[in-house]
Formats: sequence, C-alpha cells, structure tokens
Amino acid sequence: MVLVPGLGLDARSSARLRGQVPADVVPLPGMGVRGPVPDLEELAARLCAGLGPGPVLIVGHSQSCQVAAAAAGDPRVAGLVLLGPTTDPRLRSVAALVRRWVPTAACERWPQALLVLPQWLRTGPRAMRQLWRATSPDRIDVRLRGVGVPVTVVRGTRDRLCPHDWAAAVAAAAPDGRLVELSGAAHLTPMSHPAEVAAVLLRQAAGGIGSKRCRPGA
Repeated sequence: MVLVPGLGLDARSSARLRGQVPADVVPLPGMGVRGPVPDLEELAARLCAGLGPGPVLIVGHSQSCQVAAAAAGDPRVAGLVLLGPTTDPRLRSVAALVRRWVPTAACERWPQALLVLPQWLRTGPRAMRQLWRATSPDRIDVRLRGVGVPVTVVRGTRDRLCPHDWAAAVAAAAPDGRLVELSGAAHLTPMSHPAEVAAVLLRQAAGGIGSKRCRPGA
C-alpha cells in the first residue's frame, strides 16, 4: 500500500493512519517536497518509480488523487482509494475555492488540523501553487473512465471541497467505482478519522468494500 500526501502535506499527514494500517509514503513535489513541480504525467511517473513490486494499492488524498489516477495504468497497481478527490471543476477560481475551503476548515478536528501549517511551510507556497496549476485542469472523472482497477472514493460528509455530487460522479466514472462517506468528517480524513479510513483501505485491499456501485445522485 502506498500513500501520496495531499497539496502541501507530507508524511506527517498520514502518521495516525499508518498507525492503523501498514503503508509506505511517496512524497512528491508540492506534496511534501519543496521545489519545482513538473507536469501531471511526470508526477505520475515519479509515483510509479516509488511503488516497488506489485500488487500495490495507491491511496491519494485531495490534490494527489489526480496523480494516483494518472498512475493507475501501471501494471503493478491493483486498486485506487481516493480520499476527498479534487478538483471539482466548480472550484477552479480562487474565489470559489475560498468559499468552499473556509466552512470546510471550520469543521475539521483542530488538534489534528493545526498540524497542517508546519507541513505547508515545509513544502512552501510556491510549490503548492505550481502543483495546483499542474493538476487542477485535469478532469479526474474523465481519466477514471479508462481505469481497469477497482476505485473507492472516500469523502467526509462535511467536506465542501469534495461535495457529494462531485464525489459520486468521480466514483461513477470508473468502471468499478464505489463511494464511501464518513459521517462527521471534513477534508483531512487521514488525520481526523484514521480508523475509519484504515477500515476502508483494508476492505479494498481484501478485494471489496461492501458498498454499492455508485451513480451520480445516488
């Protein structure tokens, strides 16, 4: 199992989750690594270079979900879990993003959410901006139509960065896609709800998560 941190985050964002389930972390530029951010295809290539022998379950969080989806064609990849996948096309503008981010942040569990700031400072705002520009135009829902492995989309019910209709559409785009919603969670699910996320990962790794096939609006 391989975890990819979200925008500006690093391995600390999954520390509590990795206490529940064994996994490796592959940090990438803009996601735990300070420095120039390449295009999406190069990010996916670097992720694949860090996978090791398969089969591998890739777990993306937030902005890294696009990188995970782009890497899904590697023959070692046995499945994807996408935690709060971005970006909803409705959030392309900065104003729209802020309108969704503020109420989502207010719903986070702050003892864990406060750990985000030092991770952002380590990665740096420049790399974070570059990652957003490199990945936000990519339509993950379109890309997932050609993915041949099981895909589980996970969102918190209080996550406005990944609203229900968008998460459902992403899950439905994959030929074998499912949606799981974590009650009371917001966007930082690996940090705030590690036990619940670990349960999803273990079920996915075992070959099924016991959730119905999702269609938009389901």
